[in-house]
Amino acid sequence: MPPAQVPPHGDPPPTPGGDPVAAADAWFLANGLSYFVPERRREAREALSPRRTVPRLLLVALVAAGAGVALAWLTSQVSAAPAVVLTLVLLAVVSYALTVLHVRPILAWALRRTASSLPSLLPQMTRALPLLLIFVTFLFINAEVWQLAASLQTGTLWLVVLLFVGMAVAFLLVRLPEEVDRADDAVDEDFLRRACRRTPLEEACEELLADPGADPVGRATVTGFERGNLVLFLVIVQFVQVLLLAGTVFGFFLLFGALTMGVDVQESWTGLGREDIHTLPYLAQVSVPLGKVSLFLGSFSLLYLTVSTVTDEAYREQFFGLVTRELERAVGVRAVYLTLRERRQG
Repeated sequence: MPPAQVPPHGDPPPTPGGDPVAAADAWFLANGLSYFVPERRREAREALSPRRTVPRLLLVALVAAGAGVALAWLTSQVSAAPAVVLTLVLLAVVSYALTVLHVRPILAWALRRTASSLPSLLPQMTRALPLLLIFVTFLFINAEVWQLAASLQTGTLWLVVLLFVGMAVAFLLVRLPEEVDRADDAVDEDFLRRACRRTPLEEACEELLADPGADPVGRATVTGFERGNLVLFLVIVQFVQVLLLAGTVFGFFLLFGALTMGVDVQESWTGLGREDIHTLPYLAQVSVPLGKVSLFLGSFSLLYLTVSTVTDEAYREQFFGLVTRELERAVGVRAVYLTLRERRQG
């Protein structure tokens, strides 16, 4: 069966030719559930085979190594080489995931869901921001932090930023799968009816629940690529929200530093000569050291906010209250979908 076309705006699509399975495939794709469609899941699994990934990875690594060595030689910064290599490899992996592994619909749906929920989430998210700003401001007006940040080469600073981002993503990947497990553990018949309401499988759900031989509740456990699909959705939604807050911290310190940190103070705190403190035209206090300190503290804030928003019970209740319906709907529709496909194949 060829993959179904994605309907616009993620609305429940009409049933093509009266076929609820085909309509469910289209619904999955429209709602960022690419790996719930067997054909897409099979293509992604094949795309991850060593035969396809290893040659591409080696080619990217060779190109990245060449670019990194060239940049390190031109800038006389040894740290530029690993920074460029790691950045290009990450960009290649993301590009491969978006184009070949069918992650683009997952990303698009997660971003749309994030944008629609920001008005209700931002007030709750900013609970962690004032305390963080107070704490980090004391670091910002500390000469040792300025000396540390100013002494870092551009490549080294970028590696530090990637380290903080990697730790934040790793923390989300460890903690957020628990929410998927909670969703599929709560499945019963009422759960399935609620999840399938206003979806292409609403009628099929009632028919299967009325059939003693069918057991859609028993197919509720989400594993493999499909579980990864839901976890990736949660990670993107959470990371984008934290990234917005970290960007706010970065912008705050750029503004605060431009207003309060004169060039004389920056010269004294960094140990650099005035000729080594490069500034923007007409904005003498917006300097490279100020940008380095702000970026360093902003990336540190991203890690802090990631941990605090996931462990803060009040925020978790608000955040997961908004995404729980998405998880429940995906888990419930999948259980009915698998039961329907198994019945047809049997």
